[in-house]
Amino acid sequence: MTTAHTAPEHLREEAPVSVRDWTVGRPRTGDGAQLWRLARESGTLDVNSSYSYLLWCRDFAGTSAVARDADGRPMGFVTGYLRPDAPGTLLVWQVAVDAAYRGRGVAGALLDHLSERVAAAHPLDAVETTITPDNQASERLFGAYARRHGARVSRTVLFPSGAFPAPGHEAEVLHRIAPLAF
Repeated sequence: MTTAHTAPEHLREEAPVSVRDWTVGRPRTGDGAQLWRLARESGTLDVNSSYSYLLWCRDFAGTSAVARDADGRPMGFVTGYLRPDAPGTLLVWQVAVDAAYRGRGVAGALLDHLSERVAAAHPLDAVETTITPDNQASERLFGAYARRHGARVSRTVLFPSGAFPAPGHEAEVLHRIAPLAF
């Protein structure tokens, strides 16, 4: 005999949000390989193992989002998690959009969808991310996000370049976007 289990509300699959010719929703485990490819092809992200993207899609689907083209193929993603020591803070880990879809507002739509979905399940008062000083595209993306949500951006160096084992890695500057109200 099997027992039916109902997933907690924050883990249930929601209907994807349609945005033009693409949709935004939760990642599925099977999306991991495509997210790895998007990260690799971004040219700016630190690419993690393909295994980590599979795990991310399984274990952190509630705090991540995927944009899908008309055929359902992932063409952008944002991964994040609620900070264990600050559960009202969503840390955005990576954002990537396929080159063919850049400039269409995909990354901003992903961030808005994700933060609104997380805020519906948990109190959310801040979004954090780290950005290297040379990443102007991310600066623009998160600055625009802060303006849309009427929040301020504070910046502090989280990890100086010397903290990284490999030479040449730039400092990671923490951008805290707060206060947020949903």
